[in-house]
Amino acid sequence: MTNQKSESHKSRRTFGAHLTPIELFQTFILPEIREHLYEYCWVDLFAGEGNLILPILSVIPENERRRFFRDHMLLFDIQEAMVAKAIEHAETYGIPQELAKKNIIRYDTLQSYPKILFKSKFPLYHITNPPYLYIGYIVKHKETQHYLEYFKGENEGYQDLYQLALMNDLRYGLKKMIYIIPSNFLFGHSVSNKIRDDFLKYYGIKKCYIFERNVFEHTGVNVVLCFFERKPHPKVEPVTFEGIKFFENSQFKKRYILHPKTHYRAGNDFEEFLSDFKASKPLKVTYYLTIDEVNKNLGEYVLKVIDANHFSGKGYNIREIHVNKKLYEHVKNNILFVRTVDTGSRDGRAGLYLIKEVFNVDGILVSKAPYRTHPIQIFFSPRISPEDQLILKEYFNLILEFYRQKTDSEFMTTYKYSKSEYTRKYLGLTQTKRLIETFPLLQITPTQKQLLHELLEKKDIEQLFSFLKQIRNNKTLPQWFS
Repeated sequence: MTNQKSESHKSRRTFGAHLTPIELFQTFILPEIREHLYEYCWVDLFAGEGNLILPILSVIPENERRRFFRDHMLLFDIQEAMVAKAIEHAETYGIPQELAKKNIIRYDTLQSYPKILFKSKFPLYHITNPPYLYIGYIVKHKETQHYLEYFKGENEGYQDLYQLALMNDLRYGLKKMIYIIPSNFLFGHSVSNKIRDDFLKYYGIKKCYIFERNVFEHTGVNVVLCFFERKPHPKVEPVTFEGIKFFENSQFKKRYILHPKTHYRAGNDFEEFLSDFKASKPLKVTYYLTIDEVNKNLGEYVLKVIDANHFSGKGYNIREIHVNKKLYEHVKNNILFVRTVDTGSRDGRAGLYLIKEVFNVDGILVSKAPYRTHPIQIFFSPRISPEDQLILKEYFNLILEFYRQKTDSEFMTTYKYSKSEYTRKYLGLTQTKRLIETFPLLQITPTQKQLLHELLEKKDIEQLFSFLKQIRNNKTLPQWFS
């Protein structure tokens, strides 16, 4: 049994395949297409066991199923075992094996688009859960490196197998598709900018279901279920749609507007703030106190640090390092670290924290490779006082929490599903840096700094934004600031 599980896991990672629960089709897809079943040829180019197409047969009268299957269904998969399972699945609906074998075909549809599709006398409607396999993973693993051939030529620059599937449908002119794909299609930064720019010029999104909970049995990747319709003519314009977001025990609707100027990225309010309010004299930040830096600056001054690369059930290992005066002062003067990953509790959310307060040490050492999910010490240039760093901490966390509430943390990456009181998210180091760059410390007067400090103590976000606008526009502060 263990070997079977191991082989199944290896197959999932090799093919990027995550089988779709039938319930997902029955709940979210069937109600949308039920009135149009005889109008299309229903296609899945990455069919797996057939859970996104074959359940259509359950609402077709038994005496019509063979003809319907023959004329209205085509399924493909690269894995012989999946094709065999899909054929068995079709037989449970009364489809003879020989007929099933004609319309359920083993084929590498990423490598070559199947021409048999265009022999159908009905327009094609593609419903699929394509493979998800990020090119960064493909490069690092021998068993997946053959996929690198797919990313050459016209596919150069795309970042995931599912993106190639979308572009194949675009190039072959499909008018309607329903895709279950990673939510980074809507919310990702560089990983998805190119696919959104290229694809959403041709397609609108009629509806979208966004899942902030587990969908697949063997992966926690968060997904969206998108209903795509081809535009009459390619056009660079905002894409508007209704999104319905699902959590473990709740759901809500939201109107999304994706703008071309921000690569059609959803949840973009935070991004707009970072762009609009970057300080004219921003603080510069660097990350990590590395062992190499320590070894280059050995001396008689003692620093107490945690080792971010050594964690046990009781916490991070604490050690003493001996450095010269320059590095000693550099570490002691920079008192903040960034927690990039939510812990799951309300007081453990991503943000800036005091090293001394959380770990009771002077610094955070990286003794091996740096990881973005570790606590990371921040170093500022030019040097700023501890008092100013405390103001920055309050500023950073107040704005971060405001946009998390406003956008339901959509500008952050889902880190892990759990039973915690909220969906755990990851804050990128680039996002951290850019938010710090909006802190106008180097361009305000001592009086303005005091006003800023008072606004942060009150947690008055509206007046804080007004303050930042005045600073940005070099205008006299309004009377209520005095």
